Amino acid sequence: MSQRTQRIGDLIRAELATLLQREVRDPRVGLATVSHVEVSRDLRYAMVRVSVLGEESQRTAAVEALEHAKGFLRRELARRLSLRVTPELRFVLDRGAEHSQAISSLLDELLPGGDDDSTT
Repeated sequence: MSQRTQRIGDLIRAELATLLQREVRDPRVGLATVSHVEVSRDLRYAMVRVSVLGEESQRTAAVEALEHAKGFLRRELARRLSLRVTPELRFVLDRGAEHSQAISSLLDELLPGGDDDSTT
């Protein structure tokens, strides 16, 4: 990823975070956080990784709500950022925090002295 696409991705992430917090009224989006935006080289597409707190059904509902609102979000990005080309948004559930927690739990089980049953 070039510096330009990374910079534009960061701008889009910041604006989307503001839009989700202040403009989107769908309650399904309430616990969604934009974690990362990756923009294609030609700036036509942006993959928006979203972290959502809650159960799996809530996560799926939040991504569906964002997909439903992507026209509004893209229009607002075009107005606020004044880019030549406003990327088409694709929302993807970011499971990084889940994976980190699972790995941490596994490591806690494997490390010596990590459980109370060890002998001293």
